[in-house]
Order: sequence, then C-alpha cells, then structure tokens
Amino acid sequence: MESLNPHNLSDAFQLTKIITSKIATVYIYNKNIAVVEVNEGVNLSYASAASLLFKGLLAFKNRPWVYISNRVNSYSVTPTDYEYLHKIKTLKALSIVVPAGTDPSTTAIEQIFCRKPFKLYSNGLEEAMVWAEKVLHDTKNNLQNQRDSLFL
Repeated sequence: MESLNPHNLSDAFQLTKIITSKIATVYIYNKNIAVVEVNEGVNLSYASAASLLFKGLLAFKNRPWVYISNRVNSYSVTPTDYEYLHKIKTLKALSIVVPAGTDPSTTAIEQIFCRKPFKLYSNGLEEAMVWAEKVLHDTKNNLQNQRDSLFL
C-alpha cells in the first residue's frame, strides 16, 4: 500500500484498502467509506464504472457504506445514472468534495438525480468523512431500534 494516510486525515480514519482502475482510484476508509478520485478527462457513467463498483461492493460485503466523490480532477458525470446507485441498499449516502474556489453549480444538477442523502463540501475531505461516519452511526442505530421493536 502506498501511503498509510494519502489524504492526511486524522487518526479516526484508517485506510483499509485501495482499488485502482483505468478510470479511478477508490480509497476505502474504516471499511465502510469509499473516497473515489476519478481520473482526469473520464466520462463517469454506470457503464464505465460498473466493474469498479462491483469490486467495491465485494470489499464492503453487506456492510452499510458511504460514497464520497473527491473531485481532485476534472471529469464528466452522467447524472441520470444515479438511479443505479439508488438500487444499492447498502449504500447509505453520497457526498461530493470540491476544491475551494470551485463553482459547485454542476453538483446541484447531480443532487436532483440522487435519491439518497447527499451533501456538498468545499472545506476539505475531513468534513465529508465526519458526516459519513455520522450517517453510518445513525444507520446502525436505526437498524438496532428496528430490531429492538420486534421484541416489544
């Protein structure tokens, strides 16, 4: 593994796996957060990213997870393909991290097509990671509450 902390995150976030492909690099933190960095000039769509998505799903197994798009490169997205992500039950939320000073208006279009919790961050990756952990914690608590209510 290259660096144990390629994003200079706090110790709360441990890199557990790196998946690379021709279109992107996926950094998996804490076994349930995918930080995806798409390569420059790629047209990201369900068709172009399907094999990478399947590799990621294998790494997550059946654990709930959060997708963070770390927009360090310029590339295009097919926003209508968010419908495929909606069908992944273990995917709990998505966020996009844009570099400071970047116009986030294109991400507003993506948000229209996304039916899962969705957040935009321009203050860096760490803030998005903290939000992802909160989403996952809330998901875990909701599942526990549902189980507990079965026994009432």
